[in-house]
Amino acid sequence: NGHTEMAAAFYKAGFECVDVHMSDLSKGIRKLSEFHGLVACGGFSFGDVLGAGEGWSKSILFDSKTRDQFEDFFNNKNTFTLGVCNGCQMLANLREIIPGTKYWPKFMTNRSEQFEARTVMVEVQNSSSILLEGMLGSKMPIAVAHGEGRACFDKESDLSDVQDLVALRFLGNNGEITQVYPANPNGSPEGITALTNQDGRILAMMPHPERVIRTVTNSWIPREYKEKEYGPWMRMFWNARKWIN
Repeated sequence: NGHTEMAAAFYKAGFECVDVHMSDLSKGIRKLSEFHGLVACGGFSFGDVLGAGEGWSKSILFDSKTRDQFEDFFNNKNTFTLGVCNGCQMLANLREIIPGTKYWPKFMTNRSEQFEARTVMVEVQNSSSILLEGMLGSKMPIAVAHGEGRACFDKESDLSDVQDLVALRFLGNNGEITQVYPANPNGSPEGITALTNQDGRILAMMPHPERVIRTVTNSWIPREYKEKEYGPWMRMFWNARKWIN
């Protein structure tokens, strides 16, 4: 349900956006090899009845032709991938075919055991993400809307091994990384809410940057932004266009 806002963000950054359904790929109507960027948008694929992003990812992993397309795309050094919310959950379940994501977590039920939709604060971490280039240290409000956003690791050691891939963390009221609800809406350890792969071309994030690219869609903006059309999250989409160029 987030594809229109996402397309608008990329369109404003200079992209031609194409709405591709999974059935288009499985039937051969479209091929991922046609595209420079792949964006898995927010929503609730298969109603999340199989778990967050599980049904979506299985429709890729268990169809050899579709799986090959995605694996080839992820390994193509000239492409980028963004997964937001349900798309983030889906990518996390595809880590076996995504290079440089060995220690990525899965995303499970929020600690609150309820759907959380609110504005939160996050900080951009030191990672190789091409979409977050030049944004290191930025502390910004962003929208979240999910019921299963808690990062869960296969092994306790994976949390240590993944640190270089963490792209965003939740912040508390004093600007500190937090696990405290509701500033951390899902209970993810160490405030983790976005990860990149090792070469930075693939970014999976639970928050919704596409919902806050315009200043008027933010609940609060600094005074100096009031005359500007775009807020700071638009930088992500401009970065994608810059990287393609």
